[in-house]
Amino acid sequence: MTMQKPYILAAVLGLAAAAVAYVIGAKAGASRFRELSGIATDVWNDPAVAKVRDRAFRRIESTATRVAGKA
Repeated sequence: MTMQKPYILAAVLGLAAAAVAYVIGAKAGASRFRELSGIATDVWNDPAVAKVRDRAFRRIESTATRVAGKA
């Protein structure tokens, strides 16, 4: 594992936290939330993101199975 992965994860989590804080604090409230959730849904369902997400889930499952076998 390279050293960049933790930084990327931290950056993504930081952006997600900032987005949540913005939505909670926004005066526009519900309409802004619907707009941002629509964007998040579009990103989540993007084929490139789905490919990376599926690959990550498979790797996690493989690693968990391997680790469980060592216990």
